[in-house]
Amino acid sequence: MPKMKSKRGAAKRFTVRPGGSIKRGGAYKRHILTKKSTKRKRQMRKRSAVDFTNLKAVRSMLPYSS
Repeated sequence: MPKMKSKRGAAKRFTVRPGGSIKRGGAYKRHILTKKSTKRKRQMRKRSAVDFTNLKAVRSMLPYSS
């Protein structure tokens, strides 16, 4: 049986941490930055974990991640 393929878009956007949680980048930081405060832009640099409500969907896109 051939190996399962992962969704390439998801593979580029998500990283699996050693503990099993999935890391994702944030949104709203690419353009229209002049109206956003410096504090807001600084806090958007951080990476965060995928929420538990979306975890099942993301794991199905990355079959060998768990």
